Amino acid sequence: MSADPQKRLMELRRSIDNIDAALIHLLAERFKNTKAVGQLKASAAMPPSDPEREAWQIARLRRLAEDADLDPAFAEKFLEFILAEVIQHHEALAAEGE
Repeated sequence: MSADPQKRLMELRRSIDNIDAALIHLLAERFKNTKAVGQLKASAAMPPSDPEREAWQIARLRRLAEDADLDPAFAEKFLEFILAEVIQHHEALAAEGE
């Protein structure tokens, strides 16, 4: 660790910027997969939302957050935000197929 606070601040910010870039790429990959799921659901006339799966995912993410020393409530809010966006995309795909 650097003794110079300015240098250390720059190091930390570079690390944060790299993590942010990785998060964006991971989210893009996740949404590519959820789009494929939505297309499959639409073509098979399956409902856009799967409340049982969503509840399982939230519980799983809360456990992962606890293991990672991250606030589980924050992790849940984050996943709920993503799920809402995914469901909206799935509903749009289903509407296109009608």
